[in-house]
Amino acid sequence: MSKESKTEGISSFQKYLSVWVLLCMAVGILIGKFLPAIPTFLDKLSIAGISIPIAILIWVMIYPMMMKVDFQSVKQVGKNPKGLFVTWIVNWLIKPFTMYTISSSFLFTVFKAFITPELATEYLAGAVLLGAAPCTAMVFVWSTLTKGNPAYTVVQVATNDLIILVAFVPIVKFLLGVSNVTVPYSTLFISVGLFVVIPLAGGILTRTLMIKNKGQEYFEEVFIRKFDNATTIGLLLTLVLIFASQTEVILSNPLHIILIAVPLTIQTVLIFTIAYVAAKVLKLSHDIAAPAGMIGASNFFELAVAVAIALFGTTSPAALATTVGVLTEVPVMLALCWFANKTKGWFK
Repeated sequence: MSKESKTEGISSFQKYLSVWVLLCMAVGILIGKFLPAIPTFLDKLSIAGISIPIAILIWVMIYPMMMKVDFQSVKQVGKNPKGLFVTWIVNWLIKPFTMYTISSSFLFTVFKAFITPELATEYLAGAVLLGAAPCTAMVFVWSTLTKGNPAYTVVQVATNDLIILVAFVPIVKFLLGVSNVTVPYSTLFISVGLFVVIPLAGGILTRTLMIKNKGQEYFEEVFIRKFDNATTIGLLLTLVLIFASQTEVILSNPLHIILIAVPLTIQTVLIFTIAYVAAKVLKLSHDIAAPAGMIGASNFFELAVAVAIALFGTTSPAALATTVGVLTEVPVMLALCWFANKTKGWFK
């Protein structure tokens, strides 16, 4: 009976995803509009441009998944490297270039009646920064929602983090022709530490201690299930904080936000489709295929926003474009999680 209730709960959440997202957006905007002191105070709580409150909520979201990581299963990843190849190829040989192509087509051609060439150039810069930075933290949430293989997801993300160190700057320079791209490496390293290293170490320590003291069965059947709702709660609160902190941007640029969101949304769906279909062609299991699609589709927005601000300034159109990336990513990715769960039967 408990299993049935649990399944029904998940189904209800998935069924009303758009409602939850809209409610969180409304609550966040209302807080930002009528209680601006709250987001102003929270914005001050940051390290290298990374919001500590959001980092804590991300921990709440991904910690349960990290507790499921068994190092024995991590060792097995090398025996099935095809999922890693999908992730690397899609993220680094396809994604940045499709982002550039799609965004430039819309910003300079389709929407040329609404956006000046100067603005389009800076919006494109922000889009490219997003496209060159695959997700580090939120992908653990998407993996959890699609019942991804936690050990495999950790390796996919960890290898991406290593590639970012050497590939991000050259790709951005090539696509934008920017000769002086500077990356705040403090943001990069702190993000990896906060969103991967610390929760992974904590999760493994918790897992080890609980199994040692209470046994494997207690850990899997009782303890880990106490955190079933943590991911959902953390995700919804994160949405509220993001929308509250971006209220002024949203209300002052409603049309341009929609125009920027169109190519970003198309790009997200396209990249997910490429990775997901590739995983099916390679006959990967669903718990590897779904996270592979999610990693490429979502973005390392903390890094993209920090670089946009460093290059173009806090109030620049490029920074606005990266912010729109944050706003559009969550609802689109939740929809893709729903789709991935509905199509689980495609994978055997």
